[in-house]
Amino acid sequence: MEFLATYIMRGRMQAIIVASTFAVLSLIFPPVSIVSSASVALVTLRRGATEGGYILICACLASVLLGFFLIGNYQALLIYGLTLWTPIWLISIVLREGRHLFLAVEIVIVIAAIAVLGAYLYQPNLAQFWQTLLNPMLKATLANSDSNVSATEITQFFTTTSHFMTGCAALSYVIVVLAGLFLGRGWQAVLYNPGGFKKEYLALRGQSELAIATLAILGTGLLFSGQVAEICWNICILLFVLYALIGTTILHCAFATLKQSRFLLPFLYITMMIIPQALIPAAILGLADTWLNLRNKIPNQTSV
Repeated sequence: MEFLATYIMRGRMQAIIVASTFAVLSLIFPPVSIVSSASVALVTLRRGATEGGYILICACLASVLLGFFLIGNYQALLIYGLTLWTPIWLISIVLREGRHLFLAVEIVIVIAAIAVLGAYLYQPNLAQFWQTLLNPMLKATLANSDSNVSATEITQFFTTTSHFMTGCAALSYVIVVLAGLFLGRGWQAVLYNPGGFKKEYLALRGQSELAIATLAILGTGLLFSGQVAEICWNICILLFVLYALIGTTILHCAFATLKQSRFLLPFLYITMMIIPQALIPAAILGLADTWLNLRNKIPNQTSV
């Protein structure tokens, strides 16, 4: 995708076209929203907050025009564009000024955790809200359920899921923001600093303050019940993924020192994507790395 990054950096109009076009396409195929947000990230990281903000505003206006002519609803696309691009613009400014990828990632996670807490303060009974939204899916599942699975088990599954949907929704948004940030940073490295993003990514490491807060939230979730525990577990979903990401970079460093690293590294990431249970030991590694600095204990890292 180097050609796309090169095209974006040719000028303002090119960046606006890519951001707005992929935003509209994401209404049909959501994953391409990452490319849209990455274009804003790339311009902001390379040319600064003012230029990135200009692209953001103009892309919103372009999306409004596209929305008006294509679907006859410009308000929805304006809100969608602001929701998609504003966070990536802000966090790109943080990364450009702070120059630490791990700090930008942690800030995204912390803001998402605060948003989860704020959602519970605004609407204490969020589980009931999610149950209402999931009811049509529950009815469809019950209508098409296998005879081997009882209606009680299916209903219980949906009821349990509703208690964690707030954290999952926040996590979905975090993944889009981080994916856009990583892609934008990767494009910047390809064009101006070859190998720079790989070095940043593999150096991801949590801060002790956040790790202590993570353990405190985890402990509170175990000790309490009811809404307090529910809030803690929803925040833990975000923190779990953060440390799973850090743990994966540690495993990457370890696998890269092996003779079969060419095959093992793709296998590592495929495993993480298709076997969620594999994220548990990765998250434990990521959390432990805060104090143990496990990368320094991996020999022969010159080839990483």
